[in-house]
Amino acid sequence: MKNNFLSFVKKESLHILRDKRTMLIVMLIPVVLMVLFGFAISTEVNNVNVAVVAPDRTDSVRDAVNRLATNEYFTFKGYISPEEIDSKLRSGEVSAVVCFASDFDRRVVQISAGVPSTPVTQLIVDAANVNTAGVATAYMQGVLLGTASQQSMFETRMLFNPQMKSAYNFVPGLMGLIFILVCAMMTSVSIVREKEVGTMEVLLVSPVRPVKIIFAKMIPYFAISCIVLTLILLLARYLLDVPMTGGVSGIVALSLLYLVLSLSLGLFVSTIATTQVAALLISAMVMMLPMLMLSGMLFPIENMPKFFQWVSCIIPARWFIDATRKMMIQGVSISVVWQDVAILSAMTVVLITVSLKKFNDKLE
Repeated sequence: MKNNFLSFVKKESLHILRDKRTMLIVMLIPVVLMVLFGFAISTEVNNVNVAVVAPDRTDSVRDAVNRLATNEYFTFKGYISPEEIDSKLRSGEVSAVVCFASDFDRRVVQISAGVPSTPVTQLIVDAANVNTAGVATAYMQGVLLGTASQQSMFETRMLFNPQMKSAYNFVPGLMGLIFILVCAMMTSVSIVREKEVGTMEVLLVSPVRPVKIIFAKMIPYFAISCIVLTLILLLARYLLDVPMTGGVSGIVALSLLYLVLSLSLGLFVSTIATTQVAALLISAMVMMLPMLMLSGMLFPIENMPKFFQWVSCIIPARWFIDATRKMMIQGVSISVVWQDVAILSAMTVVLITVSLKKFNDKLE
């Protein structure tokens, strides 16, 4: 019986390996997504063109402007007059203007002494692109508040991701997305294809129990997913410089649990869909879109209405992404994210149980 089971695993593995196009897609998609989100699709702000209005170019003002000009995120376009601000922004020559008060030094001294005063610096930013404007403003504030005259008034500390690199945010989300693509979608389509062409009935009359046939079909995809996991971790660490301070072993253990969950999700889809097209639509529309929108990969869950926050609780990727971010970026161990692990484990058990029951019910 064991030899029969291994024979099914070998058969399915050879079937997958002979499908060169599928193997190319499975191996190429993670690399493409990692490169795109790591470099091209980035929320980081670079080369922001900035001009400065400074009626009195004192040492404090020059120090602030010098810090701005030497920062890699900004391109200093020189000093301009107040009358030029509107035309420079409208023409797109600059994206932001820093305006220093005419009595900058005196106001800084007043604020340091606790005397009420109007703002010493005004930031005028082109907000046509909201995301860029928000990040650029935050960057400029951080640079300007670093002047010697203002350090006594403010202290800003950016923890875990001081450079605000978007790769730190996207990599855990991409891992959740890629594993759903490889495990859930590919597994569901594979099982449904067997039923659609009629070969599943041939397999079911073999001496091997139906449950073992299903596991035999899932094992090769699990092995491929482990290879993809290794590839993703290598790209994240050595190409995108994403830290893994929480320990690689913990991240791998959590990812393996999520892989099993994704496979069980694919099995569940295969019990619902009757055609490959239906399996793809269910995987893409029912799983992919909610995962992208409600998992916290792109949008903070805390900013969502309460109803969608509750809905996001049933999205497995939410708990995986949350735990992976904490382990990768914040450097916590897997024991700290035990709640996320417990929820993912419970989801896995429920999905496997329900899927196998539905599968057996269909056979009967």
